Amino acid sequence: MLSKLDRFASKLLDRISDYIARHRGMPILFGALLVVLNYILRAIPDTQLGFVESTDLLLHLGIVIGLLGVLLGDAF
Repeated sequence: MLSKLDRFASKLLDRISDYIARHRGMPILFGALLVVLNYILRAIPDTQLGFVESTDLLLHLGIVIGLLGVLLGDAF
């Protein structure tokens, strides 16, 4: 018997996989947008973004989303 959280997670994963199956290039474009946004934020002088800037969070998140988009797009 599935609990409420399991059913919610299952429905959420189904929705995400259906969306990626219909829009295969969207995660890749979103990942590329995050990488470019990270570069722009790093190029602007005197920006104080703290954790986001010091760890290059948008860069790493963009790369992970782009790679997952490639892997999931090819799987469907």
